[in-house]
Amino acid sequence: MNNLIASLTLVSLILFAQASPSLAQQEEPSVTTQSLRGPLHLLQGRGGNVVASVGMDGVLLIDNDYAEFGPAYEKAIGLLTQSDLAPGFIVNTHWHGDHTGNNEFWGLRGSILVAHDNVRKRLNTTQRNEALDMTVEPSPAIALPIVTFADSLVLHFNGGDVEVRHFPAGHTDGDSVVFYLEQNVVHMGDHFFKDRFPFIDLESGGTLAGYIANVKKVLTMVDDQTLIVPGHGAVANKADLQRYLDMLQVTTADIAAALKKGKSVDAVVSAGLGKQWASWGEGFINEEAWIRTVAAGQ
Repeated sequence: MNNLIASLTLVSLILFAQASPSLAQQEEPSVTTQSLRGPLHLLQGRGGNVVASVGMDGVLLIDNDYAEFGPAYEKAIGLLTQSDLAPGFIVNTHWHGDHTGNNEFWGLRGSILVAHDNVRKRLNTTQRNEALDMTVEPSPAIALPIVTFADSLVLHFNGGDVEVRHFPAGHTDGDSVVFYLEQNVVHMGDHFFKDRFPFIDLESGGTLAGYIANVKKVLTMVDDQTLIVPGHGAVANKADLQRYLDMLQVTTADIAAALKKGKSVDAVVSAGLGKQWASWGEGFINEEAWIRTVAAGQ
């Protein structure tokens, strides 16, 4: 368990810390824009995928990437709106800094931050990682969601209904999935890493069983025409999400079976998961980290 926490906490701190100046030093932040359907656009920088609804009611953002990318998103949104209009609303799908890093940037510009109750709680309190003896300090007040909810809410925006639903104990304890009902588009946050092993933040209330159950639930709520935006990766469809669920179920079952036979976690890591899943470990969660996550989550 300590090895798991050490390896995944390191990933967590690298990807999700509220300040990551080393990232800004690597290259000039930039954002790409892709039209989806109707008023919806996919914006991608370095962190989690961002969806912008742009129309007569203004701009609604889902997530907002690392803090270093604030000006790049401001520029991208300006090109979409042909104005200097800040987003009216920003929804955080969960608390990690690659999805909430610009809460302060936009809060200072008057955007209303919206999230599940647990997102505000985690952003508003010290997040302690014992394994590496490191601490993520609370966010400033301006970066905290000022509208929170327990189960779900609906935003009536740019001619459509945007349903934000809490999916409990999955990636964290505060995850939301966003459904654009008129456009048949879904933003899954980090309940979906397209064609990659996921990061499940066990230290933030995430659970393996909850994660898999939540992916199953979303699959019952989409159809073959649904555009699915993952937390990380390219725009996907129902078949892609089904393939993702298949990976989750097969690999977790194989790991559990090996452990039940008396193999140690290190032995399972040494044996690996086979060629079928080799490419899934090419993201920031490699095969070893995924095996140790599953073992810890049993």
